[in-house]
Amino acid sequence: MIVTRVFLAPRERQVLEGLAAGNTLAVVAQDLKIREGTAASYLRQAKTKLHRVSETPAAIAVGYATRAIPHPPLLDPGTLYLPREQRALVPLIARGMGLAHMATELNRPVNDVRADGRELLTKLGARNRNHLIPRAWQVEILTTDQVATWLR
Repeated sequence: MIVTRVFLAPRERQVLEGLAAGNTLAVVAQDLKIREGTAASYLRQAKTKLHRVSETPAAIAVGYATRAIPHPPLLDPGTLYLPREQRALVPLIARGMGLAHMATELNRPVNDVRADGRELLTKLGARNRNHLIPRAWQVEILTTDQVATWLR
């Protein structure tokens, strides 16, 4: 499925890429030598351009799908094994859903979803939810087609 390309301003792209790398907004701002409030403003502008998403993981996923930020290099998943329950979390996290919303969507107890989410982060070597998106993209657990289906 083809998704229309989105163009971000250089600072918008840099802030989103920094967050995708697993950094906090404060660290991204420090690395770019700008104030945290300025970085937050660039992030808001990027989210608006990226189909008006409200959550950062969604902005990163849409950024990849629309080629607003470069795709991370693909990796060979090798011996990576993710149970169905953990794989099911990836598109929900990418849409920016919170824990309670994911539990409701999957009809599972919150504590089970929380435990699976933590295990998913560990298995993918992700530092946080934002960093999970590029890691899932690299092993093709999250794809442009998946993102495109919820952008409609």
